[in-house]
Amino acid sequence: MTQGGGPHATTILAVKRGGRVAVAGDGQVTVGDVVMKQRASKVRRLHRDEVVVGFAGAVADAFTLFDKFEVQLERHQGHLLRAAVGLAREWRSDKYLRHLDAVLVAASADQLLYISGDGEIIEPDDDIVAVGSGGPFAHAAARALVQNTDLDAAEVARRGLEIAASLCIYTNDFITVETLATTTPAAAEAVLG
Repeated sequence: MTQGGGPHATTILAVKRGGRVAVAGDGQVTVGDVVMKQRASKVRRLHRDEVVVGFAGAVADAFTLFDKFEVQLERHQGHLLRAAVGLAREWRSDKYLRHLDAVLVAASADQLLYISGDGEIIEPDDDIVAVGSGGPFAHAAARALVQNTDLDAAEVARRGLEIAASLCIYTNDFITVETLATTTPAAAEAVLG
């Protein structure tokens, strides 16, 4: 799932592979045609570090959404999909929130989601989500890397963003990557045993 229109001036890429999920974001903050900051972190951990979220769009809007999402995660005891539905419902119905210019990528140990203010909550079929101006480049690169290499999720996300940064003027190569394990050793033993 790639979202190329809408918010830009950043790229977020999330990949689920080999027992891990990685969410990566570039560090460039652009205001109009001017690069204002090169080392921003657009990826954060929420809800006791069990959820990783990245954003594309206006920074203040994204921080507002992070706060609202954290409340929803607490309300739904960390259940990602329920929290995403609660956030999307609030985002669409609130007079103030509906004007926020951002999209989110959220990951837990079990799910990877694209969340927008249009009420879209999408779990991709290919375990790859990319948003922002460099999203289509990052998604294509990640898909090729998944299909043709044995790289882990974090390395696919990092290299996918590096490729996007070489093509998209709104994406740079200061990359932040956060990962989560998608399976615990006890769960893996139960499956194998």
